[in-house]
Amino acid sequence: MSEFAVREEGDATDWTQPGVFRVADNVYRIPLPLPNDGLRAVNVYAIVDDGGLTMIDSGWALAESEQRLGRAIGALGFGFGDIRRFLVTHVHRDHYTQAVTIRRKFGNEVALGIGEKESLIAAGTPRALRGFEGLRSVGADPLIELFRNMDRPPPEPSDMWEMPDEWIEGRSDIKLVSRSLTAIPTPGHTAGHLVFRDDANVLTFTGDHVLPHITPSIGFEAVPVKLPLADYLGSLKLVRGMPDTAMLPAHGPARESVHARVDELLEHHDHRLDLSLAAVEKGASTAYEAAGLIGWTRREKKLLDLDPFNQMLAVFETSAHLNVLVLQGRLTSSKVDGVWRYSS
Repeated sequence: MSEFAVREEGDATDWTQPGVFRVADNVYRIPLPLPNDGLRAVNVYAIVDDGGLTMIDSGWALAESEQRLGRAIGALGFGFGDIRRFLVTHVHRDHYTQAVTIRRKFGNEVALGIGEKESLIAAGTPRALRGFEGLRSVGADPLIELFRNMDRPPPEPSDMWEMPDEWIEGRSDIKLVSRSLTAIPTPGHTAGHLVFRDDANVLTFTGDHVLPHITPSIGFEAVPVKLPLADYLGSLKLVRGMPDTAMLPAHGPARESVHARVDELLEHHDHRLDLSLAAVEKGASTAYEAAGLIGWTRREKKLLDLDPFNQMLAVFETSAHLNVLVLQGRLTSSKVDGVWRYSS
């Protein structure tokens, strides 16, 4: 059987394997490659609707990714010109940039949440793409030195970050041809993240908001927001308060229940808040110091055992937890010589 023959979702032994996997009536999961990325793949979803396609997310603008997407939708009987619209959950490159490059060739429409506008504008500037200015404020001078002394790939071309055709504002009904979706703002992972619900078919395309195996990064954006974790927890509770559906995530296999995974994520962050508080009580005064006292990944690795990029994500996530503890009145904070310091 060709790897791009249409198969059922349960036939995938590894969610990252190339192919086309039917997850619901006229809805197909298409994993696309993420080279040099620990996630290995990103799911885009093709909705077949009255002789055309609507895509949820698009993939990273890479030649291999475009080839795989072309073969996948070809197995469904379509070409790139049959994609009416890309509905993008958020502006990260593995979700947004391939929509831009395909649109240049075929004129497809691209829609994105209005909350992503500032980060999209900033992403096209060399300063934002460096992405390390906030490290000083969280006390991570050792990480700054690591990044200064390592070879980094050049930033992606600024034209990867063109504006969408449509800004989705607030909770919005998205009319396809024979079915409808509801776009729901779920800020946290990014300021303008959206999930798309298909209530008639009991599905939610959760993007990076709700993932089956990992928690999304918090607090790392081109344009940082004040309390990203508070935003994220509020968005989780918002989704938990809606009727349950199947979960179609951007990374990982489909799952039967969004609610079940949201409950796990809320419990996880309660635990991380307790660990962050304990780190300050043990003497840590900055996010960098606190992150060094907390275990990371399922293997409970030490901060310095992570690669520099993941150290940076860990420190920013710790900062987000510490700021929620301040919001809850469990810690106090003050900025001293440009560095945020915390005390119990």
